[in-house]
Amino acid sequence: MRLDPAILLDVESQFGRYLEGEDVRAFLDHFGIHIAAGHWCAGEFFDRFAPGGYNADQPGFDRSEEAQVARIAKAGIEGVEWHEVVFLDAHGGKDPSRVGSIMGAMKEHGVVPTNMNFNTWSNPKYKFGGLTHPDPGIRRDALAQTLLGVEIAKEIGCGSCNIWPGSDGWDYHFEVDYGKRLNWFIEGCAELARKCDSLGLKFGTEPKQYEPREGNMICNTVAKAALVAQEVNRMVGKTVMGVVIDYGHEQMAGNTPADSLYVLQRFGVPIANFHINGAKYNANDEDRIAGTDDIWRLAEFCYAAADTGYDGWFGLDQFTYRTEQTVSMELSVEFFANCMKKALTIFARRDDLQAAQATGDAIRTIQLVKRAIYSG
Repeated sequence: MRLDPAILLDVESQFGRYLEGEDVRAFLDHFGIHIAAGHWCAGEFFDRFAPGGYNADQPGFDRSEEAQVARIAKAGIEGVEWHEVVFLDAHGGKDPSRVGSIMGAMKEHGVVPTNMNFNTWSNPKYKFGGLTHPDPGIRRDALAQTLLGVEIAKEIGCGSCNIWPGSDGWDYHFEVDYGKRLNWFIEGCAELARKCDSLGLKFGTEPKQYEPREGNMICNTVAKAALVAQEVNRMVGKTVMGVVIDYGHEQMAGNTPADSLYVLQRFGVPIANFHINGAKYNANDEDRIAGTDDIWRLAEFCYAAADTGYDGWFGLDQFTYRTEQTVSMELSVEFFANCMKKALTIFARRDDLQAAQATGDAIRTIQLVKRAIYSG
């Protein structure tokens, strides 16, 4: 983000109104804020209540990755995140035709690749884990698949890679040896970190409290993910691994999302990527339209991103089951931009805010930020 004092003066003078339509793009461009969307945000949505998909009654609905790119571009979004599995053939090898077709779609629609996410949960062979599967052969398969994903990420032009270890964790007490599983995960991440570093890519893991594992996922909090990253970076001998922050996962765990950014900054763990969406506090990972929940929390999160110097992509990670994909993405960008505008309006008075915070008087800080939060 571009946040020098001269530019910050423009927050209220140029963008004092509610941002909508072309104003959203003008604001994002002015402050150098880059938005991407996971390709899945623009595809079909399934859950256990509608296993056939929520768009199954639309015969003309195109589920292909190429169609997903077109919808993302139609929403005015400049970047797209991928899963490595969409580039693989039936035998788990790279499918050059899929790589070429998807890259062609991105070029046609003017959308750039940003981040590669690794999928080691949807294949049933990974139901007991990916990097932490009790079978060493399957652990090797998961590592080989993700290492291939790093190579594909480099080939198509991504800047970062992310492992969200969906199947790595447990459902019941006494089910797993926690120490062994943690060791296996750290060892796998170290290999991925070395590979990413050799190709000049950022790398991180995305913590989540639970789901699909219902007891806990292997990295269920930002704090645990930060410890894993620190250990991996010690093993690698340099700072390579970071943490991917998902706003909804922070809500899910009952964290204050802004606080997590300062925790990572203090312990020297980089933020590898951001995922933005909406979710209720202490609830499930709903992945709804961003900005449709607590505006105070999201605005503070945006403020913390600016205050800690984040300069990467903000990627939509949403599953809007019952609302149209393109409009849902457009609304997420619009609401996020308006929350970021509130945050930058406050950031322009950072010294005043810190002076108020130094008194310990919550009324002082509320009086200072109230107009930014409740105005357009």
